[in-house]
Amino acid sequence: MKDRKKNRLDSFHYNSGYFFVTINTKDNKKIFGEVIKDEMVLNEYGKVVEKYLLRISEIYADSYVWNFVIMPNHIHTILILDNLNTSFVGEDSIFPNNKNGSLLSSPTNKVSKIVKGFKQITWKVIRNEMWLKTFQRQKSFYDHIIRNEEDINRIVEYIQFNPYKRENDEYYI
Repeated sequence: MKDRKKNRLDSFHYNSGYFFVTINTKDNKKIFGEVIKDEMVLNEYGKVVEKYLLRISEIYADSYVWNFVIMPNHIHTILILDNLNTSFVGEDSIFPNNKNGSLLSSPTNKVSKIVKGFKQITWKVIRNEMWLKTFQRQKSFYDHIIRNEEDINRIVEYIQFNPYKRENDEYYI
């Protein structure tokens, strides 16, 4: 088996902080609706994706989906994971700290766990309950650790204007 490129930082546990996450459909097939007059209009499959995005905070403790957009072939969202008192992951604190100042550590990668669960349930509902047997998702996902307020402001703007600037989005085909 070919060596696979690592998508995650070895030195980061992905259990606390702010994350910009992008999930694509396989081969960038337009499944979730269409952009009409610079506005994304979700179809029945896009509404399933929206429903389960909004339920992430109900399913995963201390997890919040904030400021997302569902495009015809991909999703952009900001995922906030709040273990204890975590804010932005700044240059001075690459790892979230607990009250004693020691590093938080966990054997699990919560971002990957949440994305995996989200992809599994939406795939199951769209393929098996809505009978879109051709629906497939991309194997992995893209994430970016949000490190400061400037970073989050840039990402929020990117998400909000994604339907208007879709031609400039590398994921929109």
